[in-house]
Amino acid sequence: MAGAGKKYRKSAQRVDKLRRYTFEAAIQLCIDCAYAKFNESLDLAVKLGVDPRHADQMVRGTVALPNGVGKEVRVAVFAKGEKEKEAMDAGADYAGSDELLEKVQGGWLDFDKTIATPDMMGAVGKLGRVLGPRGLMPNAKLGTVTFDVARAVTEIKAGKIDFKVDKTGIVHAAVGKMEFGLEKLMENVASFMDTIQKLKPPAGKGTYYRSIAISSTMGPGVKVDPVNVKDILNP
Repeated sequence: MAGAGKKYRKSAQRVDKLRRYTFEAAIQLCIDCAYAKFNESLDLAVKLGVDPRHADQMVRGTVALPNGVGKEVRVAVFAKGEKEKEAMDAGADYAGSDELLEKVQGGWLDFDKTIATPDMMGAVGKLGRVLGPRGLMPNAKLGTVTFDVARAVTEIKAGKIDFKVDKTGIVHAAVGKMEFGLEKLMENVASFMDTIQKLKPPAGKGTYYRSIAISSTMGPGVKVDPVNVKDILNP
């Protein structure tokens, strides 16, 4: 690759570009090829045979990774009264109503995920221009608009992630850290792929899994044979 660093080129030489690996072999290769000084993530890219321009072919959902994502997720909850207290008791980093809304409106975005009670969505909706482009708007379909804020906070803190197929038909997700090791990363990938499989839209035609690639944050991509998906799905 033109302009690639020496460490990247050395890692890339270990990957057979013509081969389609099993998930286990690909993940182990990503672990072996990771070279950054920081703890890299395992990134997964799955190209699906769907046309996301059609609502009945949209693939979007959440999955609770059994081993988490390997990083602290900062959660802000828009709630008031007892629900605000409930959120903080459950481990939310920030919770509140008018003051929190005003702070975010002013440009403060020191959080990774948001949750809102339904009665707060009228006010939270006004933050659409701030939260929307950053993927931070609470969404009922993703379980982040709910009165059960304690459960929502706990799930996100424990490793629940959300995903959505992009306009090119690809689902991207970071599913753990290199330090997890092969076994835990395999468990996370299996849970993620199992969820993707269950969300297969009936309207989709042809091959569902067009291509799959995984990599460490800084490392080269490793192609996985889509045929191997069935081997790691949860029974």
